[in-house]
Amino acid sequence: MVDGQDTASGAASEGDAALPLRPSRVWEPMVRTEARPDGSLLVTQDGALPDYPKRLTERLLHWVERAPDRILFAQRPATGAKGWDTISYGEMAGRIEAVGQALLDSPASPERPVMILSGNSLDHATLALAAMHVGVPYAPISPAYSLVSRDFAKLQGIAADLTPGVVYAGDGAAFGAAIAAILPQDATLVLGRGEVAGLRSVAFASLLGTAPTGAVAVAHEAVTAETAAKILFTSGSTGSPKGVIQTHGMLAANQAMVADCYRFLEDEPPVLVDWAPWNHTAAGNKVFNLTFWHGGSYYIDEGKPTPAGMDETCRNLKEVSPSWYFNVPKGYEELCRRFEADDALRRSFFRDLKMMMYAGAGMAQHTWDALEAHALETLGYRVRLVSGLGSTETGPFALAGTDPQPQAGNIGIPAREVTLKLVPSAGRLEARLKSPSITPGYWRRPDLTAAVFDEEGFYRLGDALRFAEEGRAEKGFLFDGRVAENFKLGTGTWVAVGPLRAALVDHFGAAIRDAVIAGEGQDEIGALGLADIAECRRLVGAGAAGLGDEELLGHPDLRDHLAAGLAAFAAKATGSATRVTRLVLIDTPPSIDRGEITDKGSLNQRAVLANRPELVAALYDDRDPRLIRG
Repeated sequence: MVDGQDTASGAASEGDAALPLRPSRVWEPMVRTEARPDGSLLVTQDGALPDYPKRLTERLLHWVERAPDRILFAQRPATGAKGWDTISYGEMAGRIEAVGQALLDSPASPERPVMILSGNSLDHATLALAAMHVGVPYAPISPAYSLVSRDFAKLQGIAADLTPGVVYAGDGAAFGAAIAAILPQDATLVLGRGEVAGLRSVAFASLLGTAPTGAVAVAHEAVTAETAAKILFTSGSTGSPKGVIQTHGMLAANQAMVADCYRFLEDEPPVLVDWAPWNHTAAGNKVFNLTFWHGGSYYIDEGKPTPAGMDETCRNLKEVSPSWYFNVPKGYEELCRRFEADDALRRSFFRDLKMMMYAGAGMAQHTWDALEAHALETLGYRVRLVSGLGSTETGPFALAGTDPQPQAGNIGIPAREVTLKLVPSAGRLEARLKSPSITPGYWRRPDLTAAVFDEEGFYRLGDALRFAEEGRAEKGFLFDGRVAENFKLGTGTWVAVGPLRAALVDHFGAAIRDAVIAGEGQDEIGALGLADIAECRRLVGAGAAGLGDEELLGHPDLRDHLAAGLAAFAAKATGSATRVTRLVLIDTPPSIDRGEITDKGSLNQRAVLANRPELVAALYDDRDPRLIRG
């Protein structure tokens, strides 16, 4: 590695791939790596971003002028009728004016944000854009905190921090108990439909009838790059989730980075079919904003990446062919299963597709291979299948990959104007970031804000990275685990939890949905496995008939299958740090209230280990009947 070395990324080297790739314009970056005297490394791209607007909704207004009749958002009718309810760019402009005025007339303000309790919808989109347009921040909250939680503790903590001036929910009946638990006395309650017993509310439809005044334009002109656009709350493993401030300038810079990387978005307006929740940064920032930044159309998918939820997703994908598609690995796995039996679905999905993006977890190699095979069968060439790395605090776009890859895992290189600092830590490289799309801090938590930035102002991402090819930053990076999750065995050997967890789940295919890695201070690594009940029933076959879930998990045929898989995984290990020899299945569903599972559906390692000491003990008790040995 050479100080100040410039190296061209392979992002445009499509001819090097063994199989043809569907054309799609992407960046051609020049990557610079600087080795510093303290042992840290700085990785950047040469060049600056083109000029871009600093108020997020300016790009929306740009497309209102140029394509007023184009669909901006679409959603299936609540009545279950065929077709789509739609809002065009021109219609959204009128809705923003009306709802923006209603917000200016309400208790909402920069210090009293709009709190949105329910999920993705046309009303949610309207309220979000109107709030940002007039300088009132909004906070989309995970619906699970209202609908799944039993004690509303996380929701109450969020409301206490946020002090909302307006609280919105799509359905008064469904969200009534949660609303009653958190609504401030002087806040305005807005409902899409229904009522909440004992509480006064305003129908969302009435906001659309508000007559706008000149105050809307005045409020919009007062918005600056430093104005808070929204507040996103992290999943929160313990206590109340943290509110991450998202400014207009931060989100606009992030979209400028996306546009620089995915240049094909400038060639034709994107079409998106997306289920991912807007209370998360991936869909709520990147995908939501990407749509109107490029004059695209966003079809709200009310399906989910589960065997049952995929019916609705497949219905939508048969009618609307996306040009850019985002999903979690589990969603892609379910799609591949459907492609095997539904040629019409496969053809519609790939027809206009320029890029597939995955995030949220590591993708199993069998899913990667299946996606490439289906693309080749349908089109005669591959479609870019990419990932990246970021967080709520980074907008999220920070690192991105565009190079054709033979396997999953490469998260790419820093986006333009992002500086990646790699700091040696316990034999690995801790990632820190600085860019115009980094949050200024946490809502009303200066203590947390101070702790998350280092002495040079770099945001501590909390992840470790490693070079995809040693010393060649232009070839991208691989995720090397969460710094706080890693531990030492009794021998002093460090265990990198993130990559090991991903490899173990990948090895077991669909049988194990997720895993928690244990073994701190022990001689061997063990894992607590979260089984996929449907797949386990398939593996057991006829013997699973009539069995409850607990009986199924103890079935000898399933245990033998898992033991054989564990032995095969251990046999591939390169040493004690990658050899898992013990497995216990998690016997009761993980709890969102206890922080064991995030609303994204992934297990929280530390919370599960802390809350289930009896299962950890079972891992290291050779007499325990729950223990599976490899």
